[in-house]
Amino acid sequence: MNNEFGLLHVWAQGDWVTRSVFGALLLMSVASWVVIVLKALGLMRTQRQAARVEGFWHSSDIAEGLAKLGTGEANPFRALAIEGREAAAHHRATQAQLHDSLDVSDWISRALQGSIDATASRLQAGLAVLASVGSTAPFVGLFGTVWGIYHALMKIGAAGQASIDQVAGPIGEALIMTALGLAVAIPAVLGYNALVRGNKTLLMRLGRFAHDLHAYYVTGSRVNGSGDGKVVAMKKA
Repeated sequence: MNNEFGLLHVWAQGDWVTRSVFGALLLMSVASWVVIVLKALGLMRTQRQAARVEGFWHSSDIAEGLAKLGTGEANPFRALAIEGREAAAHHRATQAQLHDSLDVSDWISRALQGSIDATASRLQAGLAVLASVGSTAPFVGLFGTVWGIYHALMKIGAAGQASIDQVAGPIGEALIMTALGLAVAIPAVLGYNALVRGNKTLLMRLGRFAHDLHAYYVTGSRVNGSGDGKVVAMKKA
């Protein structure tokens, strides 16, 4: 038996506006899920990389520590360590009259902060899509509902019948558009909030690693994690 109601019936009976709303909501849903999946996988991968930081400090030298952090340009912890190392080496190789204007602490701080900013920008890429979908999808669905109700009432008026059987079906189908808008928006909002929290936690860990790196490249030792201000040298493996 053919289904006289539902999504397929709405699509078959709808005009180009209704179908355009359907298409827009479908594209929004696909885009948001692609961003959620890709960003979640990237965040989990970076969290696994963050777990290797302690092994970095139990290395005999920087080269071994970098190897323990892992490979790949997308590893923000490895990139941070390399950025600090290159900044320290560059400052040592700079002529005295140039590096006197900016001491080694400030120079390395700026280099590390630049690496963190680049990582933050990469983590935030794509989140604007989720924010846009979460804020606009309900209104797109509401527009489809209003348009569907308008056409349903026009058809009922033209038929000259206003019984509950004639009204319930078309109005109910129009309200499906509002439900679709919410179905697209809710995952986008939840995904956005979860990714923002995950990115914030990751940047905090990256900031702590940068603080330890700054102390190491400036003084030759890492700041003690106990918070007493003491420094400890890189431990042998």
